[in-house]
Amino acid sequence: MDLSDLQPDLQFDFQASSRASSRSASARPADVAAYEWRELVAQLGHETAAPLTTATELVNAFATSGKIDRAGLHAIREALDRARRIGIIAQQISRFASGRVQPAPEKLNLTQVVRAALAQRGRQTLARGIELRQELAQADVIVDAAMLNALLQAMLDWSFEHARAAITVRLDLKSWPEQARLSCRFTHIQPDEVMAQAPSLGSLPLPPVAHKLDTMPWQLLRRLVPPLGLTMQRADTAGDTQLSLEFPRTVGSPLMSLSGLDDNEDTAGRNSQPMSGRHVLVVASRRETRNAIRETVRPMGLMVDYVTSIEEAREFCGHGLPHAIVYEAALAGANFQKLRAQWADEAPALVFIEISEEGHGHAVSALDGIRTSRIGRDAVMTALPNALIAELAQAA
Repeated sequence: MDLSDLQPDLQFDFQASSRASSRSASARPADVAAYEWRELVAQLGHETAAPLTTATELVNAFATSGKIDRAGLHAIREALDRARRIGIIAQQISRFASGRVQPAPEKLNLTQVVRAALAQRGRQTLARGIELRQELAQADVIVDAAMLNALLQAMLDWSFEHARAAITVRLDLKSWPEQARLSCRFTHIQPDEVMAQAPSLGSLPLPPVAHKLDTMPWQLLRRLVPPLGLTMQRADTAGDTQLSLEFPRTVGSPLMSLSGLDDNEDTAGRNSQPMSGRHVLVVASRRETRNAIRETVRPMGLMVDYVTSIEEAREFCGHGLPHAIVYEAALAGANFQKLRAQWADEAPALVFIEISEEGHGHAVSALDGIRTSRIGRDAVMTALPNALIAELAQAA
């Protein structure tokens, strides 16, 4: 069956949804929550089906002609990556809504965390021709590291999805109360297009744009704000959008007390998926290595991709760098070392974990200034989770 046949039934009417949501404002909270989840499921189906329909049409064309060029392959991959990302976002929303992930606040340098997240998107910026501007003041905050990372990735996913030109990320300090404020601004419609719409509307106001921007990355982002204890504001105009996130627990603020940390010291033990939102690439030619790693990291809530060669890793990272790369030592030849140096320059916080042929333990070394954790193949099941947690925490 051609998925394009289903397309008319999968159109999601956000304006109708908004009207229905307004009518349900007087309903019981449980009814409103159930309604919101139904709408979210409908949106998930729509946003997953759209790229899959594109991929199916391209595959059908390839099957008919027997030919496909590099651009066609790239389009199929982009469509499948989009559908996969939407599925992962849905898993994250479910995970955070279930209460399985409890915040474990700690002191973090917000400037470094944001800078690392932006560096990770360097290749994506070049590929899409979008300028990524950053103005980052120094700020330390008390927040859960894994959930903050998931929030930043959702914010950047959302921005890259809609931005038509530059994305400006700014971190400053409000004077009173003294709080770190992270803002993200982008243009979602070019100015000439906005002006072109105005004459056709006469004196009528421009149509609302919020429904176009409330895609799945936004749905994840807004659900991460309350458990992190942040406050959020979003302002949309006909052509621009600005999001502001404020961190009440900013170190140095007279209104922030560290005493509350004691109440959360045991939350890490209750967090069944401490690395939720982190992305790991596994480079392993042996199936048994991939299977061992897959079973080991499954409970951690990681987003994991697997490739079997250095060339596949190079192509994969051309679309964006992960947070960590786990690789077999047998593959770490000269080509890998060149790529590794290049990746480390682009994303200094990138974690490297090597699976060596021999050994039963976990060791850390620094070769050419690049930190590397080494784990013996026989110690993957016992040592890899702790190594990932330790290295990703240090990188944050």
